[in-house]
Amino acid sequence: MDKTLYKKNAFPDTGIILYESKHQKGTYLSEHYHDHFQILYALEGEGVITLDGQSYDFSKDKVVLINTHTVHSIKATTKLTVLVLAFSVPDLKLGLQEELVSLLQSESKHFELDLFTASEIRPLFRKMLFEQKNRDFFGQLSMPVYLLEIILLLLRQRDFTHVQDANDIRSIQIKDFIDTHYFENITAESLSNRFEISTRYMNDIFKRKFNDTPLQYLQKIRINKAKELLLQTNKDIVSICFEVGYETLSTFYRTFRNLVGISPNKFRLSGQPSPEGTELRF
Repeated sequence: MDKTLYKKNAFPDTGIILYESKHQKGTYLSEHYHDHFQILYALEGEGVITLDGQSYDFSKDKVVLINTHTVHSIKATTKLTVLVLAFSVPDLKLGLQEELVSLLQSESKHFELDLFTASEIRPLFRKMLFEQKNRDFFGQLSMPVYLLEIILLLLRQRDFTHVQDANDIRSIQIKDFIDTHYFENITAESLSNRFEISTRYMNDIFKRKFNDTPLQYLQKIRINKAKELLLQTNKDIVSICFEVGYETLSTFYRTFRNLVGISPNKFRLSGQPSPEGTELRF
């Protein structure tokens, strides 16, 4: 590559820097590349971004993941304000550098975020701006954590690109949320509020996709996690009940018996999978 294209960033101790990049209408940031990663998040305005010769619309709530050595440029068609999250993997204070690089290095990627993912990413950028300004020890610890959250959201969003139906995308997002938050106090109302749809509509699209309502799926996830803990650990049943998200033992026992056919105690004593026909499947 032509060395005149190369631009270098000076990184703080965290290996991460987050800053604002403003582009006036009609301005053109010429082709260049870096030896670090960048995540660009459009706060306001419209423009066109080019990644290795491929052009994409770049406007509010769109995100671009720029890989190392990807040649890119930006042209602003209106006033364009962009948050730039730059990070140098060798400088990150994480034990996940190799895994992170393997996930990110396949290609640079342009994302059109759905409302839910955008609402999850925006507060993470705000937290990073706050911690970066503080420059204290806890800020240095938290910056890589927030970066990983953003990367995970983008990688999951990337996996949705092959799905054409908007209801399928939303159903998968609800499922993924339950898979990673099953231990929290989740209700039908809290889920519908989070995903900004009515409870009835949410139940309909989720059941069409997964043959269960979100709360039915949640109970199956919790009970399957409980079964693993019953067979693989010596934890008290009250501890397992708490760990998988139930507030009372009576609710846990009742749900376990309804789904598995026997009590948690009998299941543990059996030392084997539940009787034929009672395995929970999704």
